[in-house]
Amino acid sequence: MTSAFPLLPKAWREMERGKSNSEDGVLAHLERLEAQARELALKQEEKEQQEEKLAGLKARVQELRAQRDELRAKLELQQKRLLEKEGVKTDPEQPSAQAVLEWKIRSTKDLLQLFYLTGISGKLTKRGVCFCISTAYEGTYLRSYYLDVLTKPEVQIQRHSVPTFIPLEQIARRHLQTDIRRFLAVLSDHLNAYAGRRYQADQLQERFSERLEGPLQRNSLCNLLVFHYNVSGDNGSFLFSARLLYSDLCRSLPTEAIVSCTPNAPAELAAMAAAHSETFRRLALHKAFDSFSKAEETQDQALINPPGSPQ
Repeated sequence: MTSAFPLLPKAWREMERGKSNSEDGVLAHLERLEAQARELALKQEEKEQQEEKLAGLKARVQELRAQRDELRAKLELQQKRLLEKEGVKTDPEQPSAQAVLEWKIRSTKDLLQLFYLTGISGKLTKRGVCFCISTAYEGTYLRSYYLDVLTKPEVQIQRHSVPTFIPLEQIARRHLQTDIRRFLAVLSDHLNAYAGRRYQADQLQERFSERLEGPLQRNSLCNLLVFHYNVSGDNGSFLFSARLLYSDLCRSLPTEAIVSCTPNAPAELAAMAAAHSETFRRLALHKAFDSFSKAEETQDQALINPPGSPQ
């Protein structure tokens, strides 16, 4: 009868090898979590720096706007004194068209530099002004758009690089003839909101492509986004569908966000879908996915080190 004792060392080695592989898997997972934690810490530091810089720029914009208003008052006073000095008699309630035109040109020339830090700059041309509207989102400068505006014989847009889906003609009908500053401000709001929506969609595709299932669907104005993404749960990965609608074209956050999960998903995922809908309404798209990733990492950490377990 053959003894079974010689087989013991081989069985022992197999057990030790399995134990080692298990420990290596846990250590590798921990190393990945540590790397992700370091990356998140760096991103958080960068975010705080950007927010600090943005706050400084906003404060500077407010200061410049106050200076602009002060200069505007001084210009009006100087214009009045100049007219009195030259003996020009005008009805204060009905100024002449020539006086109004000259005042507009002088005011525009003196305020062009002040507009620069608010994203609007320009230079005088032979027949009017060429304006440049620069767009940005959260401190990141994006694209610039140009308008050639004629001031003689009447204020009108000669040419521009504004996308066709921006309601330029509608904005011009409302404000261009009566208040060119208001016209530029409203147009800037539209362009910056569009640039912000487009930037968020691009960031989602670049940074979270591994979570997306299929292509991100968006229209030219980026005010309707439809996409599908994977969500990790206790029982595996499940597919969520999102539809974001931006009814207010001057906003970069959606006015309506609908998130649904697959019919075979566990009941608790319905609550998660509702929470995701709320997150999309209050956070930028890529920041919302950052928060989802952090929540899943916290869940993974809890599974590795459950409450009450020895550290």
